[in-house]
Formats: sequence, structure tokens, C-alpha cells
Amino acid sequence: MVQMPKIAVLFVCLGNICRSPLAEAAFRLEAERLGLAVAVDSAGTGGWHQGEPPDQRAQAAARRNGVDIGGYRARQVKAEDFVRFTHIVAMDADNLANLERLKPSGAQAELSLMLAHAGRAGAPVEDPYYGGDDGFDVTWADVSAAARGLAERLAGSGKT
Repeated sequence: MVQMPKIAVLFVCLGNICRSPLAEAAFRLEAERLGLAVAVDSAGTGGWHQGEPPDQRAQAAARRNGVDIGGYRARQVKAEDFVRFTHIVAMDADNLANLERLKPSGAQAELSLMLAHAGRAGAPVEDPYYGGDDGFDVTWADVSAAARGLAERLAGSGKT
């Protein structure tokens, strides 16, 4: 029987086609670098992009950093995510507030803001959707720094 990792992290933005897939990819890289056994996924608080791949500009930014996210598919956060995942990481305060409203009573998932893991408590990962390609590179840099901080914290603590 395959044992599931004790740590499971879900990254959440609005539509799950820009920020959260980039955060998922960056965290996967950091977890692999550290040898951290962890389950990782991403989702959106909104469901209008369900089943779609990440934005082409997000895919291009990930490719520039050695990662292919073309196989990722958008999905919406579900109630069971609050039980399945030990950590749910929002890209901004609005999504964090939505997650706090959606969280079932008794669910143990730890909610946090992404950039808090990079020493930037309260700061949002800016949504690059309505901007140019360079915004996706800024997003990659932000989520990579935060992914590194989160992965190192989880690897160092040894706890969920």
C-alpha cells in the first residue's frame, strides 16, 4: 500500500490559470530540491475556467524557468480540500477571505497568504492576467521566493 505524504499543499487564486499554477510548479521544484515528500495541487475560488490549461503566458513563464505546466487543468476549490490538504495557500487577501468563508467547521487545513512565506506578510501576489508578459515573470519570481520559504519551513519543522 502506498502511503500518502503527511504534508499536502494547495495553492489558490481566483481562476486557477495564472498565479496558483505557477505557485504549484514553483513549490514542486522546491520540494523536489529538498527531498520533501508532499502532495501538491492548485485550484481557484471561481469555477469559470474549470478544465482549462493555464494561461499561455503563465505556461511560457514556467517554461522559461524549466517547468512544463501545460498538463495542469483548472479546478475550483471544494469542501473536501480543507480535509485533504494540510496547508492551503492563497495568493491574495480576497482569496484568503473566500477560503475562510468556505472552510468547513472542524477542518484542520492551515490557511495562509503566499507572500507571507517570503517575509512579505499581507502582500498579495499581483494578478498578471490583464497585463503584459513581463507580469508573469514577476509572478514567477514572487511565488518562487515564497515556495522556497514554505518548503524550507515544512522540511525543517518535520510537521504538517
